[in-house]
This record gives sequence, C-alpha cells and structure tokens, in this order.
Amino acid sequence: MRVVIAEDQVLLREGLGRLFEDAGHEVIASLGDADGLPLAITEHDPDLVVLDIRMPPSFTDEGARAARETKHAHPELGVLVLSQHIETTHAVELVALGGFGYLLKDRVLDVGEFLDAAERVAHGGSALDPKVVASLVSVRAEDDPLAELTEREREILELMAEGLTNAGIAKRLYLSERTVEAHVRHVLMKLDLPETEDSHRRVLAVLAHLSAAHTH
Repeated sequence: MRVVIAEDQVLLREGLGRLFEDAGHEVIASLGDADGLPLAITEHDPDLVVLDIRMPPSFTDEGARAARETKHAHPELGVLVLSQHIETTHAVELVALGGFGYLLKDRVLDVGEFLDAAERVAHGGSALDPKVVASLVSVRAEDDPLAELTEREREILELMAEGLTNAGIAKRLYLSERTVEAHVRHVLMKLDLPETEDSHRRVLAVLAHLSAAHTH
C-alpha cells in the first residue's frame, strides 16, 4: 500500500510513517499541511491519504475540506481523516463518500485495528471510529427500533457502522461467519433496512438510519 501522510504534528507524522513502514507499506510523501496534497497525489499516485482534520493555517476544517476535494478529484483513492475530537456531522458526511475513514487519533495506539481500518479504506471500504458510532447508537426513546435489538445485535450493528465486513465482525467477536450473517439479517430486518452484498451500501443504510434517529 502506497501512503501519503499530511499531519502538522511532527511526532505523530513520523510515528504514523514508522507504523505503516513497519507493516510493510510504503510512505511516499509526508507533509506538514494540506497545501501540497494535490501535487503529492498527482506525482506519487498513492493508494491511501492519511490527514489531520485540523491543520494550518486556521486549524479548523482544512483537513475535512482537503479530504472532500481529494475524493472529488480522485474518487478511487482511499482517504483516512484523523481527528482529536468526535465530530459526527463531518464523520458521517465524509464516510458516505466510500473509500473513506474517520478515526480519532487515539485509535492509532491500537496498531492492529488502525492498520486494518487503513487497509479497508484503501480498498474502497469504510472506517468510522467506534466512539462516533457509539454517540450515534446511544439509546434515545422507547419507540426507537434500536431498543428492539439484543445486546449482541447492537454490538453487530456498531461494527457494521464502523465499516467492518461480516468476515471482519466474525474475527473481532470470535464468531463464525454464518452466525454473524444470521445476526446481520436480524438487525437489518428489525431496522427495516435492505439486505445488500455491497458492504459500503450497507454502511450507508445503517448510518442513514442512525443519523435520522439521532436528530429526533
């Protein structure tokens, strides 16, 4: 996997670079801001861009803007945004583009899960931080369909929203794929969501449901 990193904190930028290289990936450009990103992408043709959501000069949403522009210019390119804080609006809106990830920076400390998410995004999948998902899933009302789910089904729903495939969920929960498939079917049925083989469309359906419920 060929990776471009855009992160203004030198220590984190170097740490990310080492982490990818230790896993056998190639870091082909490492930038301190988002300005040089278009040129780096054109010159190096990466599989994945990892960038901070807040970068110079204003430290507001430069990264989010750069991420959106990058996806529009290169739809096939995986883009992984890192953030210090949970921002559900940005997160859900960006993940909807596909080949997109939104993770909190402390997620980097769990190296295995972080690299899994990065690889998933580079291959066109989705990755949404568990804390963002948890804030969307928090129980709201008795008539909420989420209240119908068993504890295991809620767990499965959260992992679906994070972007994990059935195989990824099975591995995470130490279950067989067949068991996970059955749980997924029940979850989709209880939430009245369509079944689909396309894992990204499934993520979109789940997130649309959670976001709608979150606003009520």
